Amino acid sequence: MAASQSHSASDAYDVVVVGAGFAGMYMLHRLRGLGLKARVYEQGGDVGGTWYWNRYPGARCDVESMQYSYSWSDELQQEWDWSERYAPQPEILRYAGHVADRFDLRKDIQFDTRVASAVFDERDNRWTVTLGDGADVRARFVILATGCLSNAKMPDLPGLSDFAGQIYHTGHWPHDAVDFTGLKVGVVGTGSSAIQSIPVIAEQASQLTVFQRTANFSVPARNAALTPDERQSFRDNYPEIRRKAREEMKNGIVQELPDKGAHDDSDDARRDKYHARWTRGGLTFMGAYNNLSLDKAANDTAADFIRERIAEIVADPETAKLLQPDDHPVGSKRICVDTDYYAAFNRDNVRLVNLRANPIETITATGLRSGGVDYPLDALVLATGFDAMTGSVAKIDIRGRDGTALNAKWSAGPRTYLGLMSAGFPNLFLITGPGSPSVLSNMIVAIEQHVDWISDCLAAMRDRGLETMEADVAAEDDWVAHVNEVAQGTLYPQANSWYMGANVPGKPRIFMPYIGGIPVYGQKIKDVAANGYEGFVMTGAATEKKRAAM
Repeated sequence: MAASQSHSASDAYDVVVVGAGFAGMYMLHRLRGLGLKARVYEQGGDVGGTWYWNRYPGARCDVESMQYSYSWSDELQQEWDWSERYAPQPEILRYAGHVADRFDLRKDIQFDTRVASAVFDERDNRWTVTLGDGADVRARFVILATGCLSNAKMPDLPGLSDFAGQIYHTGHWPHDAVDFTGLKVGVVGTGSSAIQSIPVIAEQASQLTVFQRTANFSVPARNAALTPDERQSFRDNYPEIRRKAREEMKNGIVQELPDKGAHDDSDDARRDKYHARWTRGGLTFMGAYNNLSLDKAANDTAADFIRERIAEIVADPETAKLLQPDDHPVGSKRICVDTDYYAAFNRDNVRLVNLRANPIETITATGLRSGGVDYPLDALVLATGFDAMTGSVAKIDIRGRDGTALNAKWSAGPRTYLGLMSAGFPNLFLITGPGSPSVLSNMIVAIEQHVDWISDCLAAMRDRGLETMEADVAAEDDWVAHVNEVAQGTLYPQANSWYMGANVPGKPRIFMPYIGGIPVYGQKIKDVAANGYEGFVMTGAATEKKRAAM
């Protein structure tokens, strides 16, 4: 029986969206506006995406709340009261839930549902999407809103299954509160989630042992409650703030833009500027000068400043030295934003273990052995990050023309045109996919940029009577080369970062996001659409029937 005949009309959709985070929710809203029949499948039990899963102690956004929010509804912007400069995870999750309720999104979302596979049928140009329970649905389009940081990476540690205590991963935290009071806790990793959680866990645990392989740069958040006047100032100026984020800010975060390089200032003036940014707090520290991501000598001035601050904060010189990064330029890994991270190591109940000098030998039933020393533990927190950018896509068996598997095509690294589509996979869109600014920017801005473009594209296809769309191979090759070329002109590839896939053993080392920035990229995709979707192959129904008969 032909696949297209084995499904009832109720199982057929215009669009299937995978994921109900901020991308999937806005995509659903736009699809409804187009009058399309859409269904969203979400593996979690509710909306929120990465904020549904990442519930670890201290979890919060590193982009200011008033900017890490949707811009597409002014009513939403005006009515939601963010409580803090940097919203904590529970508040962001409440915001996601509020959006779902306000726009009645949940009725078109199926929760607790994993998408196992998606197979393109060239006979009728439809995707068969198989769910985790074996059920199939059919759709003309599939849109992957699977998120860039949503596939938690479990480390391959010997003896992990032997551990008798509790094991937690920061990217897949329990929904019930975890109390570490009086426990001996080990944290493996010192990336962003560890840097946020360590000060909180340290306040509860009787002993906290931090196992560090690579030190990371972190700047203070200087988080504080938002005043009514601060909120109102944003609300009154939102049109211009949102315009600037899209059109002027490379990372989609409105801030004071630098007009000079680090060595264009005197030593004293440069130090004053870094101090001002450090005192204000947040990611804008890297915006002090315009060449920090391009020139190693300039970058060294910022890195040295942060290392000096670490030495000032951490009382023990040996511990301070271990916490000072020395193997990558500052910002080449996403700089972290913290509250009292370095100060936590001044506590009597916190110690730091250098895994570079003393690698993990094994996890035992009662703890962790490193460098011949056994560290007794009651609980183990794995802050080992994500299989970023591609991990959530790779979990789905996606097959396009001629049965080609997307995982096979991407085996040497992801290949897309504009981070939106991959050649050979018709009518399959990615939101903030590899080859787009995505994780180098305010994710909400990047998400809205892609959702709006995809929505306009679907409307244009309908207006022109087009059946399929996919990336042209030559255009894809040119774009991949461009993404790599732009990255190589910066300091980013000098770090073994998750931007490069370096945190996943065996993953190809390719710089995945597009470093050109939100405004440059936004103009590029706008021009592509204006030029009749240049670089994409778009065909009508008659052409497709002829192709299928060949």
